[in-house]
Amino acid sequence: MPEPLPGQHYYRATAAAADYPAIDGKADYAICIIGGGFAGLATAMSLMERGQRDVVLLEAATVGYGASGRNGGFVFGGFSLGERGLVRAVGLDNARKLYALTLDAVATIRRRIRQYEIDCELREEGVYLANWFGDERILDAQQRLMADSLGVEWQRIGRAELAGRLLTDRYSGALFEPGAFHFHPLKYARGLARALAGGGIRLHEQSRATGIVRDGSGWRVRTAAGEVRARDVVICCGGYLERLSPRLAGAMLPIATYVMATEALGERMQTALRTGAAVYDTRFAFDYYRPLADTRLLWGGRIAVRERSPADVARLLYGDMLRVYPQLAGVKVDYAWSGKMSYGRHKMPQLGRLPDGQWYGMGFGGHGVAPTTLAGEVLAAALCGDGADLARFAPWKLPPTGGAAGLFAAQLTYWYYELRDRLRE
Repeated sequence: MPEPLPGQHYYRATAAAADYPAIDGKADYAICIIGGGFAGLATAMSLMERGQRDVVLLEAATVGYGASGRNGGFVFGGFSLGERGLVRAVGLDNARKLYALTLDAVATIRRRIRQYEIDCELREEGVYLANWFGDERILDAQQRLMADSLGVEWQRIGRAELAGRLLTDRYSGALFEPGAFHFHPLKYARGLARALAGGGIRLHEQSRATGIVRDGSGWRVRTAAGEVRARDVVICCGGYLERLSPRLAGAMLPIATYVMATEALGERMQTALRTGAAVYDTRFAFDYYRPLADTRLLWGGRIAVRERSPADVARLLYGDMLRVYPQLAGVKVDYAWSGKMSYGRHKMPQLGRLPDGQWYGMGFGGHGVAPTTLAGEVLAAALCGDGADLARFAPWKLPPTGGAAGLFAAQLTYWYYELRDRLRE
């Protein structure tokens, strides 16, 4: 298998970058957002759409640098906690309302793509949850849960019908989510940034926040070359938070995941996929993949406590791909990369306000595209005086994750569930 391109990921190689200058000197704004990923961008968008334009966004690297610009590109409802866990945690009524917020977020993403003319390779062809195991009760139970508890209809696809779309004998059937879609996440992130800049929101890249200190009734946010004074500060840094806020860092685990993209397959794609939909499966340690606009196959999976080299990522995921589609043996891997997601112990988004008054949005895990948009909406509403939806996330606070010991425990947990998946086969 040829080596993937070193130090490069597919999204970065195929998304045009804009140049937002680093902040230089002092400036005053009503609201300072720290983090140029989906959560920070969505908060700024929701503020702008409410008429609040006295906003600055600081990004340590470039817009979409972290998980927002490296992920699988799936856009659908739900949280990393999962639907059953959500119902157990807050009861049926609250779970239904929270899940509905994620579906609203999916609609918001679709609306913004069209309203702001964001070219992000939108493919509105749905998502399959494919059953890795032979037990059909898995899909039966999930379909009933979605319909009866959350009011959502997923379509049942039998083995024979699915085999005509996914040319593998690996799956025993699937559930199809027709309202879901997939896209190029970095192009979307950078499209949001362009819309924000055009709407009067100030963005600064290469402007890592190095400290946040109280300044009267507001805050001063320091960078290497500048300083922002603001009434409110919103921290949306995810797995790349580092030491900016010890309280938040102690409640989050930065977990890595892996992704690769093959060479352009052309007609060979039809030997494996005869659908434009995205796919993931019913294991805890699941694969996720989708056909790209240029006929590459993007393939992701696995989680770990550390990032890996492109060569290591390609080796691992190539083997995973051939387990499902052995007919793709010999296909070249052009890109492979890893990136860090942020997880809370409870696997729900962590949205709220610290006792000192700083706002935060993080902990989106591996299910973040819609929830980050949801986060931006509820944080913006709260900043404008309406905290009703933000209060729905009060049950999930900031429990400590245990630092290095917590990361080790997370890795052991993943290995345990991975082994359980294999035994279940």
